Amino acid sequence: MFGLGMPEILMILAIALIVIGPKKLPEVAKTLGRAMGEFKRSAQDLKRSIDLESTVQDVPPPSKSIRETIKDANKDSEAPKDKGTLSSASEPAVQEAEDKPSSPDPDKDGGASV
Repeated sequence: MFGLGMPEILMILAIALIVIGPKKLPEVAKTLGRAMGEFKRSAQDLKRSIDLESTVQDVPPPSKSIRETIKDANKDSEAPKDKGTLSSASEPAVQEAEDKPSSPDPDKDGGASV
């Protein structure tokens, strides 16, 4: 704590006890502790606000407005999909299914099964 060892702290407390007196020393210590806590909180708030401000300055401004981005997204979703991706992979399976003869339905045969 500020480079003070135990002997230095005891000397400061002894002098404070003599100067302030034993009756007012707890009140002074409480007030000093509260002031130090408030100072620490204020310093942390200041540091956070400076960090936030520097972070905001690092973010570049948007190149497009939100409306333009939404319009572009809507245009992309309305555009026809590429036939080469999904349909070409599924076409051979559909043709194979059409080429195979369908098996007779057991319900149409009257329920007779082997």
